[in-house]
Amino acid sequence: EDKHTVSRIHGDMDQAQRDEIMYAFRKGATRILISTDLLARGIDVQNVSLVINFDFPKSLEQYLHRIGRSGRFGRKGVAINFMTDEEGPLLEECREYYGTQIDELPEELESLF
Repeated sequence: EDKHTVSRIHGDMDQAQRDEIMYAFRKGATRILISTDLLARGIDVQNVSLVINFDFPKSLEQYLHRIGRSGRFGRKGVAINFMTDEEGPLLEECREYYGTQIDELPEELESLF
């Protein structure tokens, strides 16, 4: 049975709490970090391989910054976006603007890693 240490971070925490959580994440003591948009920009963590967006970013720039947390420094990374049908046009806009393919999630998730 796999066990994973999970932490969360958000803007209502004081800076000392956020620093402590980020330190643990960078050192690998925490393997999963759940965050708000607080970490969409300016966070430099090398070993992030997966970003899950529980809500689709509201702008093209925000999308790029969020998914840019994964696969840094030449490493492979995956971004998964949960979205509603109403957010479909923004997804299409991202595809066109960045000239990239954004596929539906395959049933066999292991094929992504």
